[in-house]
Amino acid sequence: MKVIILHGWTKNPEKWGSLLSIFKDKKINFEFPKIPGLTENLDKVWDLPDYVGWLKNIVDKEKDKVILIGHSNGGRIALSFSSQYPDKVEKLILIDSAGIYHNELPHRLKIFVFKTIAKLGKKITTSRRLEDILYKLAREGDYKKSDPIMKQTMLNLLNSNKDLVISKITIPTLIIWGREDKITPLSDGVLMNKLIKNSKLEIIEGAKHAPMYTHAGEVANIILNNI
Repeated sequence: MKVIILHGWTKNPEKWGSLLSIFKDKKINFEFPKIPGLTENLDKVWDLPDYVGWLKNIVDKEKDKVILIGHSNGGRIALSFSSQYPDKVEKLILIDSAGIYHNELPHRLKIFVFKTIAKLGKKITTSRRLEDILYKLAREGDYKKSDPIMKQTMLNLLNSNKDLVISKITIPTLIIWGREDKITPLSDGVLMNKLIKNSKLEIIEGAKHAPMYTHAGEVANIILNNI
């Protein structure tokens, strides 16, 4: 059975190397596709349905159901896909996944800042100080580094959380979370575990947002014992 692994919001997937090496040693049949806008070029703004359609093109090449592994934003894509095409997924594995809708002040502030930056466009370059203040408020370095297409795409994905009905997931789901995650907090993983009836939560002690980097062996063992 094919395992499809979706990385998060990064342009440097090399950090997955340790986990992928373990999978290779264990003869796991996996695919680690390049994601448009991140590890592959994107020439227009996308939203979550675009990413789901992109993933469907990959999954449709397989004769059998697949196992989906998604980290952070990759988890958001995997969640949306699994809710729409449960017949194509044997198991869903989420690692510190995005997808929980937050309406608290920090999240509203981030959305406000992103929209403000998008509206200002090139004008913002006339005030480097203003730009730095806005990015600092958002606490989002990845957004600052992104090109205009990906900035709007990121905003679209953040807004998509409010339409993502996680309770619709019916397939067996393994949820892996770093206890010290400050980006997608453990409370998000606990809530996902509650919303997805057929799910199991595994917590990685001492890990932050990317346990597959820092605790690759532990994450690999948990996955291998559950597939």
